[in-house]
Amino acid sequence: MKKTITIDSKVENICAIEKIIDEVSDEIKVSSDIYGKILIATIEAVNNSIVHGNELDPNKKVFIEIFFEKPNLHILVADQGKGFDFSAVPDPTTPENIENVSGRGVFLMKKLADNLIFNDTGTQVELIFKI
Repeated sequence: MKKTITIDSKVENICAIEKIIDEVSDEIKVSSDIYGKILIATIEAVNNSIVHGNELDPNKKVFIEIFFEKPNLHILVADQGKGFDFSAVPDPTTPENIENVSGRGVFLMKKLADNLIFNDTGTQVELIFKI
């Protein structure tokens, strides 16, 4: 099973991602507890690509690839932005960052996915879930 989707960098396009996650979850029989993790982490990755990666430029694209290789579901999200140093993202749970409005996306993805892999430039993230 493999699905790909490309969206313009508009926040309202996230609903297309929700739909494809629903389809994939039905197809591979994802349990409800894992479904929530997949949905939230994927939406966070796509939102980060739209807002931070592509800086809400509707002319830039976000590329999503989903494939299932038992027992793992892989979700790759890539953008056309400049990238970022994922190792330098501050911990949002420390006292100096706890009240920051943003900066929780990578933290959430790490907590929800079984594995999280960024490419060298920080323009692509791979979320891996054990199904």
